[in-house]
Amino acid sequence: MTTEFSAFNLLPELEQAILELGYTEPMPIQSVVIPAMIAGQDVIGQAQTGTGKTAAFALPMLHNLSEDHSHVQGLVLAPTRELALQVANAITDLGRGRAVRVLAVYGGAPYRPQIIALNKGVDIVVGTPGRLIDLMNKEILDISQVRTVVLDEADEMLSMGFIEDMETILAQTPESRQTALFSATLPLEIRRLAGQYMHSPQTFAIHSEQVTAEMIAQRVYLVHKEDKVAALTRLFEVEDITSALIFARTRLATAELATELTGRGFPAEVLNGDLNQDARERTLKSFRQGKITVLVATDVAARGLDIENISHVFNIDLPDDPEIYVHRIGRTGRAGKAGIAISLYAPGEKYNLRQIEALTHQKIERGVLPTEEEIRNQREERLLKQMVIWLQRNRYKREREIVENLTGQGYDPIEIAAAALKIARADEKQRPIAPVREVVETRPERKPREWKPRREGERSRSPKEVSHEPGMVRLSLNMGRKDGLRPNDVVGAIAAHARIPGSSIGKIHIQDTHALVDVPEEFVSQVLVNPKPMHIRKQRVELQMA
Repeated sequence: MTTEFSAFNLLPELEQAILELGYTEPMPIQSVVIPAMIAGQDVIGQAQTGTGKTAAFALPMLHNLSEDHSHVQGLVLAPTRELALQVANAITDLGRGRAVRVLAVYGGAPYRPQIIALNKGVDIVVGTPGRLIDLMNKEILDISQVRTVVLDEADEMLSMGFIEDMETILAQTPESRQTALFSATLPLEIRRLAGQYMHSPQTFAIHSEQVTAEMIAQRVYLVHKEDKVAALTRLFEVEDITSALIFARTRLATAELATELTGRGFPAEVLNGDLNQDARERTLKSFRQGKITVLVATDVAARGLDIENISHVFNIDLPDDPEIYVHRIGRTGRAGKAGIAISLYAPGEKYNLRQIEALTHQKIERGVLPTEEEIRNQREERLLKQMVIWLQRNRYKREREIVENLTGQGYDPIEIAAAALKIARADEKQRPIAPVREVVETRPERKPREWKPRREGERSRSPKEVSHEPGMVRLSLNMGRKDGLRPNDVVGAIAAHARIPGSSIGKIHIQDTHALVDVPEEFVSQVLVNPKPMHIRKQRVELQMA
């Protein structure tokens, strides 16, 4: 395996950029992908964010750029605005010596600046599928002469319903193009896409070292589903948190959890698909600067985030896919620093935990939640430490004058100090210690079997076998994959039909001939009772209880 960037024989200006950016030796995925792509081969890289895959495809793309062409030569598809911006910035930094023109295009941003840049000439375009197709349909973006196409985080684009968009875009590129696909997992649809649009690709699987990272302390706590927020606030009382990223399953769940935490005295902000780009960037900037210490995010919204110094990652629920768990906890413990990953799981989520432990080949420590007495003691210890620090600093001249004034009025100094501490502890009233019920183990846990990705043709669990969130009702509609149905079709149609926020809609499972969708219980009557028929792409759709 190559241990130095110089072994790739990259252009001198690229080697200089690598040196200036402080890269010392290539990461595993870079060692195998860079030489293959420089040679013009198609590649499939099974790797997650944080493994160095951006530089793995960016450096060969920059190396192979022709300076005497005015058309778009490189195209990168990304699932989210954040990732598109991050990739575009990384390519710009690596290509600084070549004066490469890189443009990020994504929804939620004005068209005009993107159109102006494209008209002036761009070498590499990085974009989300929806905005790319919009610009193609307006005949502003021409990708008919693209030499290299990269599908970044292809499995995430699949889960977001972009599979048809990816195919539409690929169909507009030359047959002779070079294609690189990067994905944390390789589900059947992604393999089918690769088989149809790629030319004898080389596959490189880079298994994340985050699975067994010694710098990440992992703990799980068994609690009733209804007690998870109470358990989380108890942990917040005793953990030394400098910044925390909390993962929830849905956009609705992130908003509810952030509201609950803030109401209990732990201010939190959300990071989900409901934020426009400006709000998202402001939130992330505040988080990086330490102005916000707690973010509650969905997996999709957190894709592509590159934030150092996250002390804690919390999973309010265990994900169904164990590889997603590995991806989540890898947000902490970076750059050689210690990190903590804490997960809450209900009795019904034991299967998920066994799958995670089978994949990671390690038993995750079972934690015991702090008691009310332990939390009260922790609060007092924290207060005493603060008192000792201020006594050592001796920087309270005005406060001393107030005390002297009160003693002059006949008050006892000890009583004055006690009253001052009472005032200082007033904020604890905003943080009542919520009760958490004991979970009684009904049967011992089975030994986890070795986890393996589902092979083509194997039966997966039916969506009806997967319990959905409390407060949600599962509905069925008579359109499916064979009708070209996509998740965003379902969200848009139901939101418009029932006049409810699209962000309130939960899980969507699209089958061959039908689809299942979770809707908040309070909106079910609005969805089902509306006398007007619901349509998706001019086709009437019937909705009923699943």
